[in-house]
Amino acid sequence: MPVAMRISCLLSATARSFSLSCPAAGLLCCRLLGPSSVVSRRNMSSKRQMDHLERTSNNYRQNTLYPAQVCGIINESETVKRLRIAVHPNFTFKAGQWVDFFIPDVEKVGGFSMCSSPGLLQREGIVELAVKYAKHPPAHWVHTTCTVGSRVAMRVGGEFFFDPSPSEPSVDLLLVAGGVGINPLYSIMLHTADLLRLNRASGGQDYNIGSAHLCYSARNTQELLFKSSIIEVCQEFPDKFSCDFHVTQQSTDVDLQLLPFVNHGRLTEEVLRKHVDPQKTLCYLCGPPPMIESISKTLMDLSLPKDRILFEKWW
Repeated sequence: MPVAMRISCLLSATARSFSLSCPAAGLLCCRLLGPSSVVSRRNMSSKRQMDHLERTSNNYRQNTLYPAQVCGIINESETVKRLRIAVHPNFTFKAGQWVDFFIPDVEKVGGFSMCSSPGLLQREGIVELAVKYAKHPPAHWVHTTCTVGSRVAMRVGGEFFFDPSPSEPSVDLLLVAGGVGINPLYSIMLHTADLLRLNRASGGQDYNIGSAHLCYSARNTQELLFKSSIIEVCQEFPDKFSCDFHVTQQSTDVDLQLLPFVNHGRLTEEVLRKHVDPQKTLCYLCGPPPMIESISKTLMDLSLPKDRILFEKWW
């Protein structure tokens, strides 16, 4: 049986099962009631720890909830599991967006950014989510209960994405990630690499893609997710991609393969300055709110216009 047909059959069974076991999800693959409004930034004023649906209530989200099924689980690090999820043929997303993640018999709804590219979805019908361990029920379920074959449902949302059209002028991307904030930026990086491959195949006729530099900060190299794949992309497109990793609490020697890319200590203004051109740079930030606020201020001090600094804050 062809892969696409197998996925379709699996998801038909998923829809039947999920509609019975998770009434909170409502009807699958149908239009949901209620308007969605678009805002450019999330409200950070509340001191109470809000759930994902509360935090994103004013964010754009699609109106369709799709059944999906876990088809692979990878231990990305000691604290992060990467799920490979087969999705409905009509499921679409833009690089950088997140999903409302509905789990049967789990009341709370998760919110996880895609860490895969739209190209992987087109090629294999698969999306990937990297989920860090936490006591919050959806993340806890991923780490303690989820297995290959587990059935879920997902709905795409978010205004934080990179989706250039062929006619748009090129921009130089500056991607700044802290911890698991790498997920949407890794998706953007992979999408940019896919566009460059399309360009290469067409002799430069499809997209006008500039450069991309990734600054990625974590406590230690063990917590640098996707590091090998990131380096591979930089090596495939050395004139387009570059990266530097920043570790703040490294207690062991750094692997020799990583050593050229690793800096000890926090990301500095000096490093950012090398990659900021106020006329061409478009910056995407994702990480803890204090980091986002600090980096945003530094970038504006470097004359990068506020409307060229886009961010996603995760709590």
